[in-house]
Amino acid sequence: MKNSKRASEKTPVQFYATGRRKTASARVWIKKGTGKVSINNRTLEHYFPTDTLRGMILQPFAVTNTPNEYDVMCTVSGSGVSGQAGAIRHGISRALDIANVTFHLQLKTHSLLTRDSRKVERKKYGRKKARRRFQFCKR
Repeated sequence: MKNSKRASEKTPVQFYATGRRKTASARVWIKKGTGKVSINNRTLEHYFPTDTLRGMILQPFAVTNTPNEYDVMCTVSGSGVSGQAGAIRHGISRALDIANVTFHLQLKTHSLLTRDSRKVERKKYGRKKARRRFQFCKR
């Protein structure tokens, strides 16, 4: 009975979730705050210079109508900038779902809780890339 949660216990101050996309994985912690986002101990503007990727990361807050209500601290590794942004978005969505159950339907309808399972197809032998063949020359 030590590990069981009771209704009288306080709700956690911080919520944790893991997000994944391509080969990137992000560990995300959110807590009530002013909307500050920290990625690998850097600011959002410094880590992701393009507006598109920043908008992608902040999409779960726009969907749940909670801009500037949660502080985000995350560590991300693997893949490129697009994959990392998708992993962070997935992690934030899952953390918001844990933080407030009423957000579940909003996040689910915008497909933010579903992991994007598309990955790079492996290279096959006898081919230049995964599907690209070598140039065929009859003569």
